[in-house]
Amino acid sequence: MSSAAWLRPVFAVGLVVGVVFAVATVAQPPSVRRPNVLVIIADDMGYGDIGAYGATDTRTPNLDRLAAEGVRLTDFYANAPVCTPTRAALMTGRYQQRLMLERPLASVGADLDAVLPVTGRSVPQLMKDAGYRTALIGKWHLGYQPASGPRAHGFDYFWGFLSGYLDWYTHVRGDGQHDVWENETPVHVDGYFHHETTRRAQAELDRSVADGRPFFLEVAYGAPHWPFQSPRVPSVAERRNNSMTPDPSDANAATRADYVAIVEDFDAEIGTLLERLRHHGIERDTLVVFMSDNGGEWLSRNSPLFHRKDTVWEGGVRVPAIFRWPARLPRGTVSSQVGITMDISASVVAAAGVARTDLAFEGMDLVALLASGRMVERELLWRVIRPNVQQRAIRAGDFKYVEDGGQRFLFNVRADPGERDDLTSRDPARVRALRERIAAWEADVDGEARRAQP
Repeated sequence: MSSAAWLRPVFAVGLVVGVVFAVATVAQPPSVRRPNVLVIIADDMGYGDIGAYGATDTRTPNLDRLAAEGVRLTDFYANAPVCTPTRAALMTGRYQQRLMLERPLASVGADLDAVLPVTGRSVPQLMKDAGYRTALIGKWHLGYQPASGPRAHGFDYFWGFLSGYLDWYTHVRGDGQHDVWENETPVHVDGYFHHETTRRAQAELDRSVADGRPFFLEVAYGAPHWPFQSPRVPSVAERRNNSMTPDPSDANAATRADYVAIVEDFDAEIGTLLERLRHHGIERDTLVVFMSDNGGEWLSRNSPLFHRKDTVWEGGVRVPAIFRWPARLPRGTVSSQVGITMDISASVVAAAGVARTDLAFEGMDLVALLASGRMVERELLWRVIRPNVQQRAIRAGDFKYVEDGGQRFLFNVRADPGERDDLTSRDPARVRALRERIAAWEADVDGEARRAQP
């Protein structure tokens, strides 16, 4: 690539919306009907925790089969290295910084009043307006106020929890409050939460098929997020790790074996959902998307990537992702096309035939791209800002620039996904150009966020 080519931004910040929206609303081929959509979200799963992504100590036959039947993406990213902001991007199709939702919402203090603004343009609302039956089963983590909860954003039905995690047996959140809801009503269930999530998702699938309309179903599991409570030891007395905030230095800290048991059980639950699609004969016409909301924790396998959750390094933001739609996508394909959570938003809305001109999506229709076999370069940005952490990153084409504290790094992540070979001294002009792109992006998203404040 010439020096002039790489200095030219892939998408100028001010032009992202227009360019991407044009892609996102391309009509479906005449022979392809509007699909059902099943989006399955893992919580804190490492890039290398699945057999199809190189895991050797976990058995994940169902996710491996999903990859073999669809498109496995090697360069797919979460919008953020933590959960709330990634989920905000999924709902809106836009960078979460525009909404000032950059950190996980706690279940205490001012965060109890924080919300995802209701605009009428959330993805489930768009799908509902397009005639889809919509439901969320599992984790919300985008606010605790009923007036701005899942149903306010277009989900016809919600069953799950509002916070970031639960005790998977007692179903209380970190502050000890019970946190399982059906729509806006608290409900109590028995047993291991992830199993109940699958049962509820199966029931919703059955209702959707009986209803006759196409459906948009998000199943947002809490697995394998801590507490690392194994499904194989249901007795409270026998649980070797019941800490709500486990730390590797804890005397009773969970082990990789505990974590593997959780991942393998999670894979079996996904297999149950996929079998339900087969049972109803709707596999061919159902777009299934699987991804993790961010990189893995300390028990995860993020190899070959560096670092983990809560950082802008590859191990924090690059995640496993699989798209399967037999009627449209090629089978058994591995793609290095760069993608991001916001692309799921644009993809499913495009598949539903939505053609509104006011969406300002910043993702692109990845399904259309994968179906065509074309590859496009992307420019993606991340930020973590906390009192003790200042991190920024941009991926432009094959190159990624990282700011971590006062340190600056440049990598070719196509050739060096482990971010070990720092190119800063060899390519200072690229470093300057990418720093300028971050500054322009921050001015744009932060300016919009400020203007939206009352």
